[in-house]
Amino acid sequence: MTFETPKIMGILNVTPDSFFDGGQHNTVDQAISHAEKLILAGADILDIGPYSSRPGAKEISSQQEMDRALPIIELIKKEFPHIPLSIDTYRADVAEAAVGAGVVIINDISGGTLDKNMFKTVARLQVSYVLMHMRGTPATMQQFTQYDDLVNDIAVHLGHAIASLRELGIKDIILDPGYGFSKTIDQNYELLMRVAELHYFNLPILGGISRKSMIYKKIGQTADQVLAGTTALNTLLLERGVQLLRVHDVAEAKQLINLFYT
Repeated sequence: MTFETPKIMGILNVTPDSFFDGGQHNTVDQAISHAEKLILAGADILDIGPYSSRPGAKEISSQQEMDRALPIIELIKKEFPHIPLSIDTYRADVAEAAVGAGVVIINDISGGTLDKNMFKTVARLQVSYVLMHMRGTPATMQQFTQYDDLVNDIAVHLGHAIASLRELGIKDIILDPGYGFSKTIDQNYELLMRVAELHYFNLPILGGISRKSMIYKKIGQTADQVLAGTTALNTLLLERGVQLLRVHDVAEAKQLINLFYT
């Protein structure tokens, strides 16, 4: 996959408690139906989320993650073999099981900080890796929002991780600056406006702002009311050269990309 034209990562949460669509796709039939809708709307990748990372989400085990994700991964690979799949997990054992079931991208919100085996596992499997910036854990991340220079500090953090990944022979790295993770609302907007600075690394950048609290809390609405706000911020991401949009609403993101690139 190349990124001369930005790509769309459609979100398929198979959790009962994700902040926007929890409980809507957590049976196999529901998940397959939604996967088909995302693909028909223009998704280039499907990101399978078996574990909610929102603050206050219930802790689950690795086995529970696998029990949620693997049957759905296997069926999607059977029904839609052409679509690349990603697993949204910070656990190396879940990532390895998902790759065994057909996943080709590991999307790690912790950037390798919550499982010391993650980088070595990615290197051994030789799959693509989404390296996200976060401090702490999903439960504690909003306690770690102090920065000297927000984007520079994020870049230094990512730079060290990239060096470690390269030393292990990992080739395909996508950067995610981590909107909403260990950042205040104002910091998220500063990061949005300055995200182009991360092109320094010459790696694809993922923008994941879809329906997040940085939008709905700022304007006093709820996650299900901010499709327009999401589209506006995705426009800013595309203007700043972001190559991969991670979204709940694929059709609207596809319209944006078609407007920019056709």
